Amino acid sequence: MGILSGLLGNAGVVPPDKLAADYGRLLVENESIEIGFVVLRDTFVFTSKRLILVDIQGFTGSKIDYLSVPYSKITKFSIETAGTFDLDAELKIWVGSDPEPISKKFNKKVNIYDLQQVLATHVLG
Repeated sequence: MGILSGLLGNAGVVPPDKLAADYGRLLVENESIEIGFVVLRDTFVFTSKRLILVDIQGFTGSKIDYLSVPYSKITKFSIETAGTFDLDAELKIWVGSDPEPISKKFNKKVNIYDLQQVLATHVLG
């Protein structure tokens, strides 16, 4: 991920081996990491059972919040593709009855359709 993309809060794909090394201890039996994305210091990890949102907090980054969202609790989601002048793609995920979605922007390195496919497979399947 480029410095400018990072400063703008855009996300890039994280290599699977790095995801496994960093977040493998969060997984339960028969759960596997499928794909992950980083936004500055925060990470979206899509597993075979849930979405894990990793929020690194504080100046030193020593405090980390892990939000686990089972796919069955996702009520709807949307993607917005990047345009000619708007270079960001966007993902919004609504959980339960919360009216505010979880929202993240992604750079052009992320195929937003692949991301949508992972969500659709788990939420609709």
